[in-house]
Amino acid sequence: MSADRGAGALARRWMIVGEWRARPGRVMLAALAIAVGVALGFAVHLVNRSALDEFGRAIQAVNGEADLQVHATAPVGFDEALYPKLARIPGVAVASPVVEVTARGPVGEPITLLGLDILRAGHATPSLVGERLGGAAFGGGDSPFDGDVIALSAAAQHALGARAESQITLTAGGRSASFRVSGTLPAVGEEQRLGVIDIAAAQWRFGGLGRLQRIDLRLAPGADRDAVEAAIHKALPADAELVTGQSAARRTDSLSRAYRVNLEMLAMVALLTGGFLVYSAQSLSVTLRRPQFALLRVLGLKRRALIGQLFVEGALVGLVGAGLGIGLGLALAALALRMFGGDLGGGYFSGARPQLAFAPVAAGVFLALGLAVALAGSILPALAAARAQPAVALKSAGDVVDPRHRPSARLALLLLAVAALAAFAPPVLELPLFGYGAIALLLAGGIVAMPWLARLLLTPLRRLPSPSPAVGLALERLWGAPGHAAIALCGIVASVSLMVAMAVMVSSFRGSVEDWLTQVLPSDLYLRILTPDATGLDPAAQARLAATPGVTGISYRKTLMLRLAPDRPAVALIASSADPGRTLPMLGAPKPIPPGATPVWLSEPMARLYGKHPGDTLQLPLAGQPAPVFVAGVWRDYSRQFGAIAIAGGDFTRLTGDATRGEAAIDLAPGVPSDRAATAIRAALPAALASEATVVRPKEIRAIALQLFDRSFAVTYALEAIAIVVGLTGVAATFSAQTLARAKEFGMLRHIGVKRRQIMLMLAVEGGLLGAVGVAAGLSLGVAMSQVLIHVVNPQSFHWTMETRLPWGLFASLAAALVVASAGTAVLAGRGATAGPAVRAVREDW
Repeated sequence: MSADRGAGALARRWMIVGEWRARPGRVMLAALAIAVGVALGFAVHLVNRSALDEFGRAIQAVNGEADLQVHATAPVGFDEALYPKLARIPGVAVASPVVEVTARGPVGEPITLLGLDILRAGHATPSLVGERLGGAAFGGGDSPFDGDVIALSAAAQHALGARAESQITLTAGGRSASFRVSGTLPAVGEEQRLGVIDIAAAQWRFGGLGRLQRIDLRLAPGADRDAVEAAIHKALPADAELVTGQSAARRTDSLSRAYRVNLEMLAMVALLTGGFLVYSAQSLSVTLRRPQFALLRVLGLKRRALIGQLFVEGALVGLVGAGLGIGLGLALAALALRMFGGDLGGGYFSGARPQLAFAPVAAGVFLALGLAVALAGSILPALAAARAQPAVALKSAGDVVDPRHRPSARLALLLLAVAALAAFAPPVLELPLFGYGAIALLLAGGIVAMPWLARLLLTPLRRLPSPSPAVGLALERLWGAPGHAAIALCGIVASVSLMVAMAVMVSSFRGSVEDWLTQVLPSDLYLRILTPDATGLDPAAQARLAATPGVTGISYRKTLMLRLAPDRPAVALIASSADPGRTLPMLGAPKPIPPGATPVWLSEPMARLYGKHPGDTLQLPLAGQPAPVFVAGVWRDYSRQFGAIAIAGGDFTRLTGDATRGEAAIDLAPGVPSDRAATAIRAALPAALASEATVVRPKEIRAIALQLFDRSFAVTYALEAIAIVVGLTGVAATFSAQTLARAKEFGMLRHIGVKRRQIMLMLAVEGGLLGAVGVAAGLSLGVAMSQVLIHVVNPQSFHWTMETRLPWGLFASLAAALVVASAGTAVLAGRGATAGPAVRAVREDW
């Protein structure tokens, strides 16, 4: 017993402290790999949590403290006659009508403008009624019902450059109105741009007479909430919906859930790559110390004690790396919030700059993940050390596999088969969890296959005539020691495959978006009214624009946001004078339209989110009535993740009575300069809309769209860069450790007459061959993983598809960089291993 304790104490001092002192670089590389994965995952989580908290506060600031809310399904609102009906429902204590519009100041800064019945809002949503509104601060004859006064939040005052008692002009829906700042909203958060005016003034001045966008409800104490909700549902028209706290939270969460989950999963794949680097480092450590372990076994150390000690080493590496990753993640999150905003460039919470909020529970989870990954990377090396026979290991630090033994690919094939099955599994909670599982299994299967693959690829080379003894020795060494080759390839393949998978996915997506933009932007100029929801170009204005000199053709569109489900974001209804079935990029053959049916064409995300297919029917809430429409086809759309519905302009006007339009695609006569035509078009616009109109060329739209694309994938590009840096660093550390471990081998070769430069050539060939095998495996595995990302993860997350595009230039540069880096690292490490006298290198054999 005492011998065991003594041996255990010796092992703890020797195997941990001594090893770390002798080779600190290897340990720090493994810890750093864990730190990178933990930092990326924790940073993405912190940024997403901070953004969602800030966005939730913004929604709460606009919504107030109502128990229930009735929202319009379209920006034009619903009939205000609904308000007294809801107010009389048993259990409703207070009903407060609300007009809600997006207004812009003189410099174009948007704010949310609410029109409130002050008396009602004071009971239903008191935080929206400023302390000064209606109080002595108005001074003189000011009244809360005065249509010329406005109360602004601090953020709105700053954005509009407004001060107390100053005049501001706001524009919404093509109408402008001037207000005097006579109140503030101290209960509204500092970042929320919010203004409050009297409800009658909001309806009158912005063209919404008789319409409401919202009704806030406070329930009576003790009221049966379920009964009240059921009664409200019965009273609602088609263009209104009931929104509860739970459905609002789900809608907010769904805005960016797929985007942030994908980023977190990519960070977890980076952490998994770190786990393979831990495995590589631990395997090398075990190989180098195999005689030491054998000596301890001879002295009485039990196998389980040896396994436990190696687990302790892995745990310490994991704890150090995970702890470092938590701190690094905090710093990365703060930097990301400052550079990219709360949506990490995704465009979901534009303009939001939330404050970083530390999450202790999440920190504990990521700390545990880092520890678990490090322990998982230590399992196989620990078992290999325990299985080694002490008598053999005392005299050998080489590969424990007999060169005559053929490595098996059965486990690798099993993992790859399970990965293929997982790739065909449906999403879970609308998230591609099985898809990411398939990526992890592909990565694991590829790593397990490395000994078999290395021997498979090297066998034909071994049969060729060798140009020199050094090349022959290199081939024989790699072919006969597949375990060492697998350890060296582990980190290379993991990092290269991850980078290749993301690169192929981004390249395919960007190329598909470029092609799509060319398809949907065939005209010479595009006109858009910034706030077309309430009004736009009437038929007379449309005719004047069509008669502009130099214009040979013009098609009009109107985009209206519809809420089809309380717990989903709004979808875009696009009414176009051009035939959608002929002008949109269709997927598959359209369905014949039945006589008398109103056809619509769904975007790919819309069809997937709502489970609709060509030939199905759909109910649209238009003009207060449910309008049945026929799904004639599905079209590709990369601009609206939450869905879009295209409808012919004539059908839209017939169903809604709305003939106004807010967008136009303009074709010019040959030779007409686009700048001159744009000036003429602006001059033909109504004066009230001229300041809200933009006229741009298609190449400008494409440039902006691709800039937004690159911004939204900035974090993905960063992950690619980190993956290749980690991979190259892993190559350097692995070759350095393996080369130093072969000092006695090099000494023996020099004793029998092999020159030092021949040893350098042998190492260069070994490094180059291993780099080439790693590139071949990493590229193949990465392309396979990219197909899961393209055909499984993207359709299940964002509900759109794309064609695969391989970045051959990147592949070539990556292959060259890795082969050169592998060969160069092996040579540099070999120079140190062969620097001393040959006699000293083999003295332990005497």
